[in-house]
Amino acid sequence: MKVFLSRVSTDEQSELRQIQNVEGFDKVIIDKCSGLIPLWERPNIIKNKIKKLVDNGTIKHIEVHSIDRLGRDTLSVLSVWKELTDKGVRVVCRNPNFQNLNDSGERDYFSELLLNILSTMSSFEKSMIKTRQMEGIRITQKISPEKYSGRKQNTKESTLKFLTKHSKVIEYLEKGMKGIEISKLCDVSLNTITKVKKNLKLQHKIYAVSYTHLTLPTIYSV
Repeated sequence: MKVFLSRVSTDEQSELRQIQNVEGFDKVIIDKCSGLIPLWERPNIIKNKIKKLVDNGTIKHIEVHSIDRLGRDTLSVLSVWKELTDKGVRVVCRNPNFQNLNDSGERDYFSELLLNILSTMSSFEKSMIKTRQMEGIRITQKISPEKYSGRKQNTKESTLKFLTKHSKVIEYLEKGMKGIEISKLCDVSLNTITKVKKNLKLQHKIYAVSYTHLTLPTIYSV
């Protein structure tokens, strides 16, 4: 079985650019989710039982438009690549053009080297972006200290303000996602997620409302 995998991050983004020339494929899977979500945990990957079809040897060929469709995290991409290679599944990346197995079913070591280089460059670029952001914040702190002064001493952030600020965390909790996944998607610590859960329980006792209501500030009017 030949499968083409496509992914875009949001409903507003179009997958048409990725799914050109997909005639001859048995399945075309389109997921609309963050690349930080591991490949095997994406909604339509689960719905179509792609992992099971890979494990039982039904799927022999997986193709993607670009390597970041398999994941944004270097380790997760390399892990999926190695897993599929070990199971004899041919993985073809169109842009740039490389694959894990050649026409004879043997490992393509040049492609593995290229994958490692591309993944390292991607991680380095993300690190540089974060470094530049922090440098910008430090400069702004010197010019306008009030913009990044943090919370004033002896003050406490209200529960309402805290939960409203972390509405995306609440949204992912509602979907049953794991803390480690939410931490990556929302760029918050596991301690913050635990605090969100505790505050949600407190709000349930006080207001007797559901998680979904907590994302709307007006719900707290009493």
